[in-house]
Amino acid sequence: MAGSSATPVQVPSGPPLPVVGKSDTRPTWCPGCGDFGVVASIEMALKRLGIPSQNVVIVSGIGCSSNLPHFLSSYGFHAIHGRALPVAEGIRWANHGLTVIGTGGDGDGFGIGVGHFVHTMRRNVDMTYVTMDNQIYGLTTGQASPTSTLGQKTKSTPAGVIENPIDPIALALASGATYVARGFSGDVKHLSELVANGIRHKGFAFVDVFSPCVTYNKINTFDFFRQRVYKLESSGHDPTDLVAAWQRALEWGEKIPIGLFYRTEKPTYEDLDEVLRAGPLVSQPTGIADLSKVLDEFV
Repeated sequence: MAGSSATPVQVPSGPPLPVVGKSDTRPTWCPGCGDFGVVASIEMALKRLGIPSQNVVIVSGIGCSSNLPHFLSSYGFHAIHGRALPVAEGIRWANHGLTVIGTGGDGDGFGIGVGHFVHTMRRNVDMTYVTMDNQIYGLTTGQASPTSTLGQKTKSTPAGVIENPIDPIALALASGATYVARGFSGDVKHLSELVANGIRHKGFAFVDVFSPCVTYNKINTFDFFRQRVYKLESSGHDPTDLVAAWQRALEWGEKIPIGLFYRTEKPTYEDLDEVLRAGPLVSQPTGIADLSKVLDEFV
């Protein structure tokens, strides 16, 4: 449950609780959007792990991809732009018996939210973060994003992007993420394995996903990636080798790697915090007989 150190939520005895599946809300993405593959991969991963719906919280920010929590039968929280990770951290620390998954896009996560991205990784919070990276701002109709390629012409850069793109994998390696992977929404089976292993991992697990925008990005298409991606698992890559992970992270061109770049084990924030070591806060005694007196001080 978001790492082997998590203290399980007390589940009542009786019939097995339902695992996460599709909700009654239908996705509103454009037909052919890569995000359909991402939501399917998360659903497949959670079903494979058998985690009950009531023990899962999916948190998102703002953007096309950030609608994802609405489409699965878990708990969800739709935060504001760039703020998915601090909300997810708060939920995780209030009850680290829950499996917490952050979701969002490249604009949300690597633009306004990049500071939170770095600090959540360096804290090694025991959670999973899945980004749908389409190299464009889709919700606001096609402006350049932090991962748009140099020279790419968009609504906001008609003469071409003049800023170097962020490399999310390299940034994650530099910031202390202990599980760093990249998937492709055109290969849902492989992606679901990366997500499931990220959820199992004890520590901050980052899964960046090439998730093409079929409406506003005519460069980084499904065909573009199908012609270029190769799997690290079949290339002899050692995911325990940080230097090798760096070298693979910098590959971009005719060959682009997907798969597990790096994995290591380090103490998590929950392991190191004296209060959280005692178990989920919601399960700990307050030591206060009458909470109403405390609340009256702040109301």
